[in-house]
Amino acid sequence: MAPIRITHRITIDDGEILESFIQASGPGGQNVNKVATAVELRFDVARSPSLPEGVRQRLIALAGRRMTQDGVLVLFARQHRTQERNRADARERLFELIRKASVVPVTRRPTRPTLASKQRRLTRKGQRATVKKDRRRPDLE
Repeated sequence: MAPIRITHRITIDDGEILESFIQASGPGGQNVNKVATAVELRFDVARSPSLPEGVRQRLIALAGRRMTQDGVLVLFARQHRTQERNRADARERLFELIRKASVVPVTRRPTRPTLASKQRRLTRKGQRATVKKDRRRPDLE
């Protein structure tokens, strides 16, 4: 079983991906009732030795409802008429999820507004107040 390169740092073994084939609903005519073209792909995220811990945690968060209680990611592919295309679609979706999880989010560093930006804001605020004041009904006194 050959390793599959996901990113330049992450490769997963082909044996870690379990695929089962089921009958799909949808396009396919009479053939849809005879041939198991839909793919159910399972990838054990919790026990995969290929994933670094940070990627594992982000992948679990990204997967959402597609993750089972045991930490297994389940993807269904039934969009295409052939088993090969559904299999390729499911694998590509898995790889894309892992790629997204491998990107470390940039932590936000809080900043303070500069003195110039505060002055610009106050100037605009004063101009807007003047415009609104000019629109008012003039005092009768």
